[in-house]
Amino acid sequence: MYTLKDYFQAEIIKKPNKKFSWLTVVRRALRSRRYNFLFWFRIADKLYNSDSSFKKSIARKINKRLMNRYSVEIMLGAKIDLGLSVGHACGVVVTSNVRIGKNFTILQNSTVGSDGKCDEPIIIGNNVSIGANSCIIGTGITIGDNVKLGAMSFVNKDIPSNSTYITKKQNVIIPCD
Repeated sequence: MYTLKDYFQAEIIKKPNKKFSWLTVVRRALRSRRYNFLFWFRIADKLYNSDSSFKKSIARKINKRLMNRYSVEIMLGAKIDLGLSVGHACGVVVTSNVRIGKNFTILQNSTVGSDGKCDEPIIIGNNVSIGANSCIIGTGITIGDNVKLGAMSFVNKDIPSNSTYITKKQNVIIPCD
């Protein structure tokens, strides 16, 4: 299990060889909306995963404040490994029934959610990037490692590793009479 220091090193300092400094973490969290969100999300996530009901209630309050401030709803209980990156903190929704690997990037107005048909989690591998306005909906969906989802993609089935996924869109122009 990772510590907050591990998450902050990977997500806020972003340089594995650079010496860790709490001062650097706090400065970056205060200066950048993106890092501020990650800072407080990881604290809420750590508190939520403890055995204390008091800590869980604090985590819920922090998460609710993050939802109101950033319009990002990454539900507590979602398992997200090191390297989370929220490109533009606006309109992002991630359900609690999801398991995400390392180096996950999600852009604005994207959703990773369950259709509620069963309890199987959505599993997303390492090094996955989700483009803006994309939607992953279902249960038991597996997205492999090194996958890129193009902008405005709709996913409701498995995607193999080492691939790029786009949803074909077709424009139709109807002339006015």
